[in-house]
Amino acid sequence: MKIPLQKLDPALPTPRHAHDGDAGTDLYARIGGRIEPGERALVPTGVAVAVPSGYVGLVAPRSGLAANSGISLVNAPGILDEGYRGEIYAIVVNLGSDPFVYDRGDRIAQLVVVPFVEQELQVVDELPESTRGAGGFGSTGR
Repeated sequence: MKIPLQKLDPALPTPRHAHDGDAGTDLYARIGGRIEPGERALVPTGVAVAVPSGYVGLVAPRSGLAANSGISLVNAPGILDEGYRGEIYAIVVNLGSDPFVYDRGDRIAQLVVVPFVEQELQVVDELPESTRGAGGFGSTGR
């Protein structure tokens, strides 16, 4: 599937898959910065996309940054609806114990485009039974 992409900063690399078969395309930081432990930053990526109808763009963390530096995205995954045409931003958070320094052009997040089912919520008096029942979060144990 071809997804229209506008490079807002032509000097940055074009987002691409690092390997054949990868789900995500790398997004690059348009500016450099420093994020102290516990802080967050809005990092522009220098690109905008036109997500096709019936699909959603998901801005997801990079596993290497998470494992090595404790870097994630506050709203992971960020949602790009089909009507959004603005620059993609990564809302980066430093969950690590050391400051995180990133440079312009560093891979900061990834974009995954997937189909979705348009949902219509229907208010009911009772939900249908299930094998789990009313068991809450974590009710299945460790």
